[in-house]
Amino acid sequence: DYVPKPCQPRELLARINAILRRAQQSGENPASNASSITASNVTLYPAKRQAEVGDKPLELTSTEFNLLEVLMRHAGQVVSKDTLSEEALDRKLAKFDRSIDVHISSIRHKLGDASLIQTVRGLGYLFVKN
Repeated sequence: DYVPKPCQPRELLARINAILRRAQQSGENPASNASSITASNVTLYPAKRQAEVGDKPLELTSTEFNLLEVLMRHAGQVVSKDTLSEEALDRKLAKFDRSIDVHISSIRHKLGDASLIQTVRGLGYLFVKN
C-alpha cells in the first residue's frame, strides 16, 4: 500500500488495520469457518459479511454483524455480555456499559422478530434455535 505525504494518522491507522485484517483472513483455515450460519430463518455469510432474513438482505452495521455472528454461532445457548463484548467488540465489558443492549435492540428491530433474541436476565442473551 502507498500513502502520500502528508498523511493523516487516522488514515494511516485505517490502512494498516485493513492490511492486517486481510493478512489474518488469508491465513485462516477455510474449513474452520463455515460458509454460512443458519438459525431460525436468519442466514449469515461471515466471509461476505452479509446476512439475510428469509430471502431479504439485512442491513447491519459492523458491530451488529459481529454480535449477531457470535449469538448465531452459539444458537440455543445463553451468551453472557462479557463473552459478547470480548468476542464481538474485542474489548472487556466496562462496569456500566450498555452498548451491547443498544446494539441488540437495533438487531431485534432489523430482524423484525424480537423473539429471536431473548434476554436471559442476569446471564446474557439467547438466539432462539428452531
